[in-house]
Amino acid sequence: MPNSETWNAVDLFFNDRLIGHDAVLDKVQASCAAAGLPSISVAANQGRLLNLLASLVGARRILEIGTLGGYSAIWMARALPVDGRLLSLEIDPKHAEVARANLALAGLADRVEVRLGKAIDLLPAVSGPFDLVFIDADKPSNPDYFTWAMRLVRPGSVIVVDNVVRGGTVADASSTDPTVLGVRRLVDLVAAERRVAATAIQTVGSKGYDGLLIARVIG
Repeated sequence: MPNSETWNAVDLFFNDRLIGHDAVLDKVQASCAAAGLPSISVAANQGRLLNLLASLVGARRILEIGTLGGYSAIWMARALPVDGRLLSLEIDPKHAEVARANLALAGLADRVEVRLGKAIDLLPAVSGPFDLVFIDADKPSNPDYFTWAMRLVRPGSVIVVDNVVRGGTVADASSTDPTVLGVRRLVDLVAAERRVAATAIQTVGSKGYDGLLIARVIG
């Protein structure tokens, strides 16, 4: 049975051949580590997936809920046209400060705004529509974030929610973990939402065992 060592090796194999070395992103990751930010950014292959999704939908406006150090924002913003914009919401002042510096380092400060505050408080003042929404913040609030995302998108937009597998515990109906309950409520919301077509993908790799939910707005 493959283990985490194998998962890491496979990630390295594909990343080396399909993504390659990126000096800017290496510096971004190093700055996050030096600032003591938690090591919970998306993996490189997941960042490339977000970049590809943004390109595939022709994104001109992107909303991110949960900035951390700006790593995922950089991946997505790189897919934007020159006049495209990404708005990222971040609750932690230190994370926001690090992210802004990293975005400047990546030459994207003119396309990305990091707005500081509790996302659920900031969202009422956010104006759509957005072509891509990436939700990667506190998991108990996932249902609220998805509800807001649906108000801020258009037909054809894509909503991505990270960390929905929770190491497999999402399938445990008896779980009392608030993060698991948040994901399970999210899935129920998405399942009942006729305006989206959605799926969830389990992933293994350098970030362990987890997964993401992808929903396309169809009406």
